[in-house]
Amino acid sequence: MTQQHESRLARALLGQTVATGLIDAVSYLALGHVFTANMTGNVVFLAFAVAGAPGLSIPRSAVSLGAFLVGAVAGGRLAARLAPGPLHRWIATAFATEAVLLLFAALLAAAGTREALLAVYGVIVLTALAMGVRNATVRKIALPDLTTTVLTLTLTGLAADSALAGGTNPRAWRRGASVLTMFLGAAAGALLVRHSLALPLVVSGVVSSSCAIAVALTLREADAAPSTRA
Repeated sequence: MTQQHESRLARALLGQTVATGLIDAVSYLALGHVFTANMTGNVVFLAFAVAGAPGLSIPRSAVSLGAFLVGAVAGGRLAARLAPGPLHRWIATAFATEAVLLLFAALLAAAGTREALLAVYGVIVLTALAMGVRNATVRKIALPDLTTTVLTLTLTGLAADSALAGGTNPRAWRRGASVLTMFLGAAAGALLVRHSLALPLVVSGVVSSSCAIAVALTLREADAAPSTRA
């Protein structure tokens, strides 16, 4: 993959980071203080709930964790089946699968209400499945500093490798952009969820669809490049 194609892939992953912020806003603010994208936070919330902390739910956190793991298994199997072939087919298929799950979650949210237990758990399951597929895929891509769902190591690298720490600021733009896009996605999600539970899910599904298309076009060029040079 050329540097130009990697840069385009990085932009697509930044788009997916925006979608993560939207989903974090939905899950935490509208689904009962649970995370469906950030499993570190979700495991901590589950521990708090087990310890009896108010405002948290053992079933919701446990369902989210279970659905995420199922999604990750599905993402891993998808990679095992398609990754030996063209990259654009594997990654675009994974991102498209995520988009479909998010749009189904939006339909379920629109059909139900925030108070409808079935709708709440359905949205938790669908968004957590989508994020499991995504995380398995991004882990396999292994583009440095673009996990799309967590920022702890990104922020650590931004500080520890900075000029203040005696470093050379490698990939500083990518790390900074990752933090910024997560922030903007979460802020947009917090604003949108005030009006509708479905709306931020629709937006996140559209973003993921756009990233799937962008990846398909970019990596198809990269996959074809060797044969073109030949």
